[in-house]
Amino acid sequence: MAEKRMSRWYFGGIASCGAACCTHPLDLVKVHLQTQQEVKMRMVGMAMHVVKNDGVLALYNGLSASLCRQMSYSLTRFAIYETVRDMMGSGGQGPMPFYQKVLLGAFGGFTGGFIGTPADMVNVRMQNDMKLPAEQRRNYKHALDGLFRVWREEGTRKLFSGATMASSRGALVTVGQLACYDQAKQLVLGTGLMGDNILTHFLSSFIAVSIEASDWPVIGYS
Repeated sequence: MAEKRMSRWYFGGIASCGAACCTHPLDLVKVHLQTQQEVKMRMVGMAMHVVKNDGVLALYNGLSASLCRQMSYSLTRFAIYETVRDMMGSGGQGPMPFYQKVLLGAFGGFTGGFIGTPADMVNVRMQNDMKLPAEQRRNYKHALDGLFRVWREEGTRKLFSGATMASSRGALVTVGQLACYDQAKQLVLGTGLMGDNILTHFLSSFIAVSIEASDWPVIGYS
């Protein structure tokens, strides 16, 4: 009898935190490139500029806020999507139809994006702080300090500045990452050629990423 695999929604949040620790320098360089007044540097040049001026550890400025964002945004969307999906699939009716996965993914991502907006905003501020003149720097000690100071100095509404865009992006990303992944995995397993193993997970992730990436030009230029 085949072993029944049970998903744990919190694994998604923990894995997202691990990924954030690895990719944070790239995210910081991306923010610096996006906030240039004029395009003077590319990715490698900007990374070398940060290291030269502020040291290697400067590549991890804002890491606490990035982890805080993953613990709010990613945990929420995984909790909503996987909990509801497992509840609906436990009634013996088989897997959810794809359109229901899309709707569930969009709802989970939208909610997670809204909840993660304060941490995301503090994350960008902490990453960009080193570019400001010394007298204009906010110098947040860590994510919680940043959240508290924004709330105290600028009000609750400021914490959710950009929430509409963050929520919309969260909905689209979650549809691509979770709903498309689930559907791709279902189709791959349905062929009978592959079992539920790491190769199947990798192939399903590759298919989902390809679908998600193909959507971005439409979103960006429509």
